[in-house]
Amino acid sequence: MIVLEKEHKGLSTWLAFMLIPLGGLATDIFLPSLPGMGRYLNVSQSAVQLLVILFMTSSGLSQIFIGGILDSLGRYRINLISLLAFSLVSFLITIIPNIYVIYGLRIVQGIAVSLIIVGKRAYFVDLYSGNRLRHFTSLFSVVWATAPVIAPFIGGYLEHNYGWRSNFHFLALFTLMMFVLEFLYSGESLPVQERSPFKLSKILGIYKSMLGTRDFSLGLLIIGTNYSLQILYSISSPFLIEEQFHHSPITTGNSALILGLALMAGGLVSKAIIHIPLRRKLNVAIILEVILSLAMTIVSIRYSSLYTLVGMALFINFISGFIFNNVYSYCLRRFGANAGAASGLTGGGIYVISSIMNFGLISSVTISSQLVYSYLNLGLVGLMAMAILGFLSHRKARSIDHE
Repeated sequence: MIVLEKEHKGLSTWLAFMLIPLGGLATDIFLPSLPGMGRYLNVSQSAVQLLVILFMTSSGLSQIFIGGILDSLGRYRINLISLLAFSLVSFLITIIPNIYVIYGLRIVQGIAVSLIIVGKRAYFVDLYSGNRLRHFTSLFSVVWATAPVIAPFIGGYLEHNYGWRSNFHFLALFTLMMFVLEFLYSGESLPVQERSPFKLSKILGIYKSMLGTRDFSLGLLIIGTNYSLQILYSISSPFLIEEQFHHSPITTGNSALILGLALMAGGLVSKAIIHIPLRRKLNVAIILEVILSLAMTIVSIRYSSLYTLVGMALFINFISGFIFNNVYSYCLRRFGANAGAASGLTGGGIYVISSIMNFGLISSVTISSQLVYSYLNLGLVGLMAMAILGFLSHRKARSIDHE
């Protein structure tokens, strides 16, 4: 076993932070390339959008159980194998002209990403404690949010100048570089004597208990639906912007950058007003979200353009970021005695719920216009509003609610 050397601890921590956003990077960087990939592979819009959904589903499902595997087998070797596998699969995607094989490769990527990021989150718990640990974990959401902001921006320029394959070449080279750096400057953070046996029945029992708690399960539905709103825009906007409004992939990337910043701003505002009661914040936020979604639908009936699409989505994303941050934080802290299990179920649940919703949408509806997108957006917001009403009625009165 290669144990992490003390002199490499600082650099190894930086490497861990660089890998935490890998899931978002792998999802968002090739979004501007979806139309180009569809044309090259000669498949429908929904078929190429499924590449995003399958990655999210495999990543979400595997996140739920991977923590126990890593606690049993350790982090380091699994991380290295996963980085190599992800890099190899990224190269393979660029040379295999079969959408069904690529589906399988994206599923492999989702599992590999989960092994990497769950292991890196656990890395901090292994090596740090007290205020130092709280400082690092408080940065997780900020670091994670960087990928949806910058990835489509980078991907738009790569697609415009070098084609869709360049995005996967970028992912392959990035993870290969991280493999080399991890091999040289990192090591195992979990000693053998601290490892625990993997007991699937125990994990399932804990998850069953959590999902049976209504405020927690409704909280998962809220943040899963909320994230589904983000994915709906991500997989629809390249086709609307590039094929309906006739702008370049760079414009798609720039719009994603703007909306990502709005999402991040909503989360920062929620942190700034943490002292305000949760019930009051969510009631105001969901009312605004419904009003904005109705306004987008009405505007889209007569005025469909890049500016009305991005302009209205900008405000919707801001409110979404606000709602997500509040409810996500609640779910993570809902079960203090099983914080690790709550983290795995919450993180994986977001991906699974949003994947199921978006798969259902793209399987039944072709998003051929801004108006169709607006109707679907309004439907998701309506579902989230009902979930919030149920959540607030069942929410356990606790000190974390600031009431």
